[in-house]
Amino acid sequence: MNRVAWGRWGTENRDLRVALDFALDQIYLSRVRSAYSLTNCEITVSQRSLVAILLVLTFCAQPLFAQQVNSAEHWLEQGAVRLYVWEKVVGNAAGKPVVVLAHGSGTAGKESFDLQVPDKPTYSLMDFLAREGFDVFAADIRGFGRSTRPVEHMSTKEASDDLNAVIDFVSKLRGVEKINLLAWSWGTQYAGMVVMAHGEKVEKYISCAQMHSNSPDLARRKTQLENYRKNVYLDVSEAGWKKRFTSMTPPEVNDSDVVDAFARAASQVQTNVPTGPQLDMTTLMPMLNPARMTVPIMIIHGEYDDVADLDGLLPFFHDLPNPNKKYVVIPQAGHMMHLQQGHRRLQHEVSSFFKAP
Repeated sequence: MNRVAWGRWGTENRDLRVALDFALDQIYLSRVRSAYSLTNCEITVSQRSLVAILLVLTFCAQPLFAQQVNSAEHWLEQGAVRLYVWEKVVGNAAGKPVVVLAHGSGTAGKESFDLQVPDKPTYSLMDFLAREGFDVFAADIRGFGRSTRPVEHMSTKEASDDLNAVIDFVSKLRGVEKINLLAWSWGTQYAGMVVMAHGEKVEKYISCAQMHSNSPDLARRKTQLENYRKNVYLDVSEAGWKKRFTSMTPPEVNDSDVVDAFARAASQVQTNVPTGPQLDMTTLMPMLNPARMTVPIMIIHGEYDDVADLDGLLPFFHDLPNPNKKYVVIPQAGHMMHLQQGHRRLQHEVSSFFKAP
């Protein structure tokens, strides 16, 4: 009987290869029995084939969800600020490529990128990347989550200093010279500053939902400028955390269970958000110079994003000097694309870009 040439994949997934070979054998034998009209044998083989197929499906599900994802908490000092870092990895972290995630101006790192939704395990970007073979870290920048909450306005420049300190900490912890960096929303601004100033530390950079000066969302924020100046923090209710899922995004793109889980997780960690990022986004844009961002870069956003769009970002993309660059628009997604219907497409694009030569 002919065997399938599984190659390297079959070597690294021996149990699944064996199960698949067995299923293919049963299908082959079923066809032979059928050709000779051996009805009783055909029924027996058919039953065995069903068992084999179920076994294959079980093994196929294992690589995505049955791999145990380990977690760890880390703390580091950045001047007078104490920063929290959350890590997810499968098995031994030694030798694995490192990914650092930079959150936006609302929720902290863990709540942004490691959302756990009951019976819906696909929404954690950290778990996905860990199962893809990466060692993944998400920090809480000062003013957010578990990190130090300054009594005065914090700035995007200070956030970039925090992220740079996190990258140094993680690089030393794992013994790597470069990390892969992914930033979302306002995170694209302070992460972009790190890429401009310390590109030698970054292997590849993914900019998710990057705002531009003329985005509809920033136009709305500018009307609140005086409120941002008067208040270092603004309170956010649990219901308030749900607003970023809608804006220009149609209802069918969202899953109510995911929206509720996000709002619940966010409100348990933060009851308010710093206004420093809003001040900078409404008064200092543009904060990035694409000509100074020389690493391989992917720009990616949802089709319904009210912050990022083709008209505003294609000129920025055009001026990126490294020819290893990519622009992706995710269907069925808005600003919260990693937690919306298009999240699996986003995950695929992120993993593929980081893994590509």
